[in-house]
Amino acid sequence: MKSRGVTIVVHVDGDPNTRKYHFPLWAFDAGKWGAVTLAVLIVLFFAFAEPLTHAAARVPGLESEVARLTEENVRVRKLAGALTRAEANYQELRQLLEPTSGADPGSARPGPTTTRAATVDATPVAAVSSTPPPPAVPARPPAPRYETGPSEPRHWPLDVGGFVTRGQVVPGDPAESHPGIDIAVPEGSNVRAAGGGTVEQAGTDTAYGQFVLLRHPSGYQSMYGHASRLMVQAGDTVQAGQVIALSGSSGRSTAPHLHFEIRLEGKALDPLTMVKQEK
Repeated sequence: MKSRGVTIVVHVDGDPNTRKYHFPLWAFDAGKWGAVTLAVLIVLFFAFAEPLTHAAARVPGLESEVARLTEENVRVRKLAGALTRAEANYQELRQLLEPTSGADPGSARPGPTTTRAATVDATPVAAVSSTPPPPAVPARPPAPRYETGPSEPRHWPLDVGGFVTRGQVVPGDPAESHPGIDIAVPEGSNVRAAGGGTVEQAGTDTAYGQFVLLRHPSGYQSMYGHASRLMVQAGDTVQAGQVIALSGSSGRSTAPHLHFEIRLEGKALDPLTMVKQEK
């Protein structure tokens, strides 16, 4: 019994002969479904090619936007550094212009005096004051700024006030949590211990860069991050006000600043409730 199939007859005008092409039925069905599948694939290709082409066309624009934002970020960092330096210069100038603490205000104002000039044989004699100047009062020596020995972290960790660019954020959204404060200062500024204690850790962290962690009495800890250089190592004993590091921009940082934390029994406190920012 001959298998069923499909015969295609081709007749060319003017040619008495005809050509016949015989295909098995399964081959014809396979070709038919293959053509349908190919048509569907072509339709899907054009349906998805348009969004892909549109997205590819946007890539150059996005790259230029990223380059522009990177350039803007560099400018912002330069401006932040310039503002920090200007603030430091202002503080130094202000300290120079302020009167010395403890001096007698009246010692700078002379009392009323009368003078007379005497002449002997036409030779002038030095003027004589009728009121003797008041005795000089020695200025009282200023009280020591830092205490000695172990102490709670209650001192500003920098020689200048700096700019608090970011305060403490109470943990809620983990992405927004910020356990301390960020203080913008020029790179290389002295970072001082907020209190006396022991260096618990000193090293490098992915987020905080070069950091120092101090342990103080009564369960307090203080942490100093993004330093450019560490001046102490784990196990050292430090006094309040001792330089323990130099500020920088190491770790996850976009500009020179000091990240400062105070913890009590492992829980972060707002440092501004413990220390007073210098002006």
